[in-house]
Amino acid sequence: MPRVDASRQLQRELGARERLLWSGQPKRGLMLRASDGFLIPFSLLWCGFAIFWEWQVLRGGAPGFFALWGIPFVLIGLYLVIGRFFVDALQRARTCYGLTNERILIISGVFSRSTRSLDLESLPELSLSEGRHGGGTIALGRGGSPSGWLQGPGWPGMNRDGPPQLEGIPKARQVYDIIRTAQKNASRQES
Repeated sequence: MPRVDASRQLQRELGARERLLWSGQPKRGLMLRASDGFLIPFSLLWCGFAIFWEWQVLRGGAPGFFALWGIPFVLIGLYLVIGRFFVDALQRARTCYGLTNERILIISGVFSRSTRSLDLESLPELSLSEGRHGGGTIALGRGGSPSGWLQGPGWPGMNRDGPPQLEGIPKARQVYDIIRTAQKNASRQES
């Protein structure tokens, strides 16, 4: 999956007096989250039962309606078991993050481009979740479930519960410190 050119995408969004202080993208490839501790066993049970149902209906010679009835459940099961990981990887490959002297930008989208802008001065809270190797996630506000328990890629096109995030970024502590410094500088310029 080709990644987007983060700096080029972000430059298109900058205002006349804005300077890009940092840019980055989420981790590539397979990314497991805390919610997968529940979702993986659930998806295997769902998909297994849906395939069993469909197999029994086809083998037992049941009316065609029952065979058609099971197909959406099998497709949902396959998405939950395998497809959601590919959708998540594609979404992350097409996401870029930027920090300017005024705001944080999140540009994403698989089929269409979406830009989210968060003013540095109005961010209610920053929280850092850091992994063993320095990568991590910075939540940009309050709310959501603790430590991302029910957060994840979800269904395509649906919003996740919780605040916007700079998810799966390398050197998360350094980025967190850059954001804190930029917030302080932005508040001084207003005064």
